[in-house]
Amino acid sequence: QVQLVESGGGLVQAGGSLRLSCASSGRTFGVFAMGWFRQSPGKERDFVSSITWAGGDTIYEYSLKDRFTISRDKAKNTVYLQMNSLKPEDTAVYYCAAALHVATTKASQYPYWGQGTQVTVSA
Repeated sequence: QVQLVESGGGLVQAGGSLRLSCASSGRTFGVFAMGWFRQSPGKERDFVSSITWAGGDTIYEYSLKDRFTISRDKAKNTVYLQMNSLKPEDTAVYYCAAALHVATTKASQYPYWGQGTQVTVSA
C-alpha cells in the first residue's frame, strides 16, 4: 500500500500562485510515476501532470504546461505542483496519485490516491 497526503491548497486571487505538495509513504519503492489530477463540481477528474519517480520525466496537460510545473524530491518522497498565473477556471479539488507501472494521463492507471486539496481562485 502507498499512502498519499496532499497539502498546499487554499484561496488565491486570479494571477496568484500556489504550490501543492504530495507526501508519500508506505511501499513507495514500487511507485513508477506520480500524477496530479483535478476535479470541479459536476465534472470528471482531469489529468494535470505526471512525473516518473526515477528519471523525472514529465507529462503535462497541454493547456497547463506554461503555467504549471511538476517536480519531485526523492529524499522527501514528495511531489510538488507549482501553479502560477492562476485563473478562476483552475478552481477544483486537486488530487495526487501514484502509478506502479506506467506514467499516463489516465486516472484508471493510478491505484493509489490522496484525499485531495481544495484550490479556489477568485476573480
